[in-house]
Parts: sequence; C-alpha cells; structure tokens
Amino acid sequence: MDRTASAPLSALTPQSPAQWQQAPLLFEHRLHTDPGFDKAAIADLIGRYPRQNYSIVHMGEQGANGKRVWREGEFGGLDGHRVLDAIERGRLWLNLRDGHDFDPSLRAAMMALFAEAGALAPPVSSYDHRMGILVSSPNAQVYYHADLPGQGLLQLHGRKRIYLYPPRPPFLSPEGLENIALSQLEVGLRYEPDFDRGAQVFDLEAGQGLFWPLNSPHRIENHDCLNISMTLEYWTQDIRRNHMINMANGILRRYFHHTPRNRRLSGPSFYAKAALQSLWRRSGRLESLRRAARPVDFRLDPEHPGRIVDLDGNLPA
Repeated sequence: MDRTASAPLSALTPQSPAQWQQAPLLFEHRLHTDPGFDKAAIADLIGRYPRQNYSIVHMGEQGANGKRVWREGEFGGLDGHRVLDAIERGRLWLNLRDGHDFDPSLRAAMMALFAEAGALAPPVSSYDHRMGILVSSPNAQVYYHADLPGQGLLQLHGRKRIYLYPPRPPFLSPEGLENIALSQLEVGLRYEPDFDRGAQVFDLEAGQGLFWPLNSPHRIENHDCLNISMTLEYWTQDIRRNHMINMANGILRRYFHHTPRNRRLSGPSFYAKAALQSLWRRSGRLESLRRAARPVDFRLDPEHPGRIVDLDGNLPA
C-alpha cells in the first residue's frame, strides 16, 4: 500500500473528534484510491486471515418480513478470491477484525487517520485504536444495532445507506447496551419502523467516511453493488468506564435479578461495579455466554458461489 505520499489521508481536523461526539460527522478520505485497497488486494488479505479473527454472516433480504436471519459461518477452505466472489454473488457480510495486527500497511493507515483526527491529543485523548475491513454483498443489510467503543466507517468500494439514530430512549435502552456488553452480539436491539422518523440518513460513497456519537444505533442497506469498508474503533477513559457499567449492570440484572439504579462513572458505586465485572470476566462465564450467542453453523458452498451449506447435515441453505 502506498504510504509515501505526503498528502493527508483524510479531511479530518483536530476538531473532528469533538464534533462527532455531538452529531454524525461526514468527511472525505483518499484510501479508496490506494492500490492496497483494491479488490485484488482485499482478496489476498482475506486468503491469509486467521480463522479466529473473522466473522462471515448470512442474512435475510432487505425488506423481508418476519424473523431476522443472522447466521455465522466459515470459508470452508475457499481461497480469498473465491470468498470475494461468493460475497459478490450472495447475501453475505464478512468482518475482518483487527486488521492492524496482521498487516503493517493497515496499521500505518489506521495510525495516520487517528493522528490526523487529533485523536491522540486534546480535546479527545483516545487509545486502544483498532481497525477492520468489512466486505458485503450487493443489497445486503445489517440489522439495527449499536457498538460499545467509539466508531467510524470509511467507504472504499461501492455505496451504502446508513440510518443513524439518537443514542437515547426509545431508540436505545440501558438493557440493550447491557445485553451487547455481555454477549458481544450487537444486533439484538429492539427496532421499530417508526424509529426511522428520528434517523439521519447518509448515502456513503467511496472516498467518504462517517463518525458518530457513542452508542448511536444504526442499520445499513447496501446499494446494488459489492461494498468494501474500513471500520475504526477507539476508546477513551469515559467510554471504558461506560463499558464497565454496562457489563456490571447487565450482570446484576441478568444473574442477580437486581435492577440497577444508576450509571455513575465515579464514586463508590462505580468502583464496586468495576470490581464485579472484572471478577465476572475472569471467571470465564462471559466467554461461555458469548460462544453460545454466536454459533458457527454453515460454510460457503464451493460449487455454487454465493450459496451456503449447513454444517449440520450438509444441506444447502
């Protein structure tokens, strides 16, 4: 990937992090022009990605009524180019997590973007920066969900529509955040079609990026084209403390049948909850819950690109 040019990777400014804490921030970038992010390079990246660091999901059609379809699977031995072909022909969503840990050029791009945003200095001091690559099918969708860390999305190929909702009731409840913290399954939030009246809608094209306020629920609909995006994730001290409270309150509500009375980020109640969630994580009980929430039950069909095969019974979906 070409990192020799002196021009900045984005139009972000040192003021950008303060802006996106209050409202969605649309900006421009130039990563989509880098040959290191073209389809062939992404296919090569897919081919060498560790199994434990990707999720490939099969989902329902846009506008489909009834029960949501959200199944997790595996490549089934296909190389990266065949996986990319399957995604382009199917109804699939691939998340390559923690790309900065596996490709030095991806790490360089991530660090440059955060540095340009002024995220390493006031007004926002952030850390534990992470990035991933999302590859998704034409007309695929991601259901209504929220993320616990700070989030941004940069479009590299294709076009998608993003619906962003305010991070407050009725769009988001404390119980919803707690369930995400415990299970790490972001798509379990309650969604009502009437929520769309409160949404901000963005049609994101290659060369555009979007940051949004913490925990803002959102859903995504791809246009009729293959989509490739980069995700950015970051933490601050307040975000980390919010995460601890989400976990602790979720433990109290689910396992002790106690309704939490506050979400304080300091003081005796905070430190008691911080200790509770730390002990619970070390016990291993959360890992068991998370494995149960995300079973892997299909593989890609090598004979019919875009289709999937059940792991249990080997039946075509």
